[in-house]
Amino acid sequence: MAEVGQLESEQDIEKKIEETKQKFKNEYVQESDKYDSRDVDRLQKDDALVEAYLTWRQYSVDDALKMIDDSFLWRKEFGLNDLTESSIPKWMFETGAVFLHGYDKEGNKLFWFKVKLHTKDAKTIMDKKKYVAFWLERYAKREPGMPLTVVFDMADSGISNIDMDFVKYIINCFKVYYPKFLSKMIIVDMPWIMNAAWKIVKTWLGPEAISKLKFASKNEIQTFIDPEYLPLHMGGTDPFKYSYPPLPDDDFQTPTCENGPIVSEDDNESKEGESEGKELESSFSSEVAVKPKKVYFSEESLSSLKLDDNDKGDCRTKGARKPLTTFKGPLLNVSPAEELSFGTKESERKCLIILDNVSKNQVAFKVRTTAPEKYRVKPSNSSCEPGASVDIVVSLHGGYQASLQDRFLVMAAEMEQNAGAGSPELAQFWKDVPKTKIMDHRLRCHVMESTKPILSYPSGCDNPVEGGANGHPDLHTTLMRVMVCNARLEQKLDQCLWVQQVLIGLVLVVMMFSFLTLYHLSGAS
Repeated sequence: MAEVGQLESEQDIEKKIEETKQKFKNEYVQESDKYDSRDVDRLQKDDALVEAYLTWRQYSVDDALKMIDDSFLWRKEFGLNDLTESSIPKWMFETGAVFLHGYDKEGNKLFWFKVKLHTKDAKTIMDKKKYVAFWLERYAKREPGMPLTVVFDMADSGISNIDMDFVKYIINCFKVYYPKFLSKMIIVDMPWIMNAAWKIVKTWLGPEAISKLKFASKNEIQTFIDPEYLPLHMGGTDPFKYSYPPLPDDDFQTPTCENGPIVSEDDNESKEGESEGKELESSFSSEVAVKPKKVYFSEESLSSLKLDDNDKGDCRTKGARKPLTTFKGPLLNVSPAEELSFGTKESERKCLIILDNVSKNQVAFKVRTTAPEKYRVKPSNSSCEPGASVDIVVSLHGGYQASLQDRFLVMAAEMEQNAGAGSPELAQFWKDVPKTKIMDHRLRCHVMESTKPILSYPSGCDNPVEGGANGHPDLHTTLMRVMVCNARLEQKLDQCLWVQQVLIGLVLVVMMFSFLTLYHLSGAS
């Protein structure tokens, strides 16, 4: 019955999504220049976007339509689809008042506001609003559907730094313009003199967002964010310092290769290219080239990389878990669809990413990660023939543990026929390929909880249900372990009985000696 109810609920949502699309087209899109046509087209094609508005408005179609209208009017006013780094005054980037960096304990990206660096100024308020919109739009394109945690760092701030109009605008960004983007809003070290101002702010949030508002001192902030992503003045250990150019961005910094992270001679060239004021997409997608190292993958070698449960000879993929979900892309199907799962056990330290080429051409691919020091990726930069499949093994280096903050990025682009597949050719290909031709897919990291056995076993006796191939118990092995365990228990029992007999004998000897002593003393008397 529950499954039927859920199915009906899903059907209702689909109907409301279609109803919202149709009503918006018939009732709101009347003037050809009212909205940006790109936003209208996206709404008609992106069910997830429509559902986000519906969810934020409790599935009320009329309320969702009003929200979409407000959002699209704002997007056109600010020119969001054409807003680039060069559209914002350079001095705003140089202040470091707003930026994205780090993650909270739930794996959500942190959106920092340094309140002390903001001063109320009517002349610059529009540019400041565009500046916030630039960061939000930049993140929305990279991590669609992934929530943000907003952190208001109020250290050393005062009344002169509070701009209620600007604060209201920030709230509206999450309340209206980017639905479901807000994970929580943390106010850190708020001066008591600003309590009245934030009481007003609460009235703007509405019931949906009030629960997301958190006040924390610098001693309490670690409840939400680990020290590794907190600045020193909050008691953290993060040495990060904002600087511009280039834009601070700790996502997918260095590619990993066969033997871990590589820093190539082209690294400096890549960074210099980013600092020349490139637009948003180029600053994100610029890549570090891999040092020339000839690695060729023929169709036979690619097919041999496939994981076969019955094939015990493939030591590279042995122990790596097969993904169960698939993302269907225009060039490659990527499995798993959303996340790689790692655990603390040795058998949980390897994952597979399976790439299936669904195009008619050869496809180059590479895998990047936010934590190149933790993970080994094999292969990380190669190509795939039409109709072929490639297994990529992602394994944790010894001593490292996976984290919710870790991310992986799979990039792919079509190559010309008979194009070389060696590292030098691929490095040049990634330099020349237009950014618009690159397909990318992001994967989160999931940390599995370790399970403790319900029953405990005697010291020196192994758990009989462990072992076997792929963590499953082997019957013969299990029986042997049980027999060994029984033998050890019998040995310990025999030892206990022997000790017991010795003790009884000693007691009898002592009792006999005592009796003889008493008898001798009584006879003598």
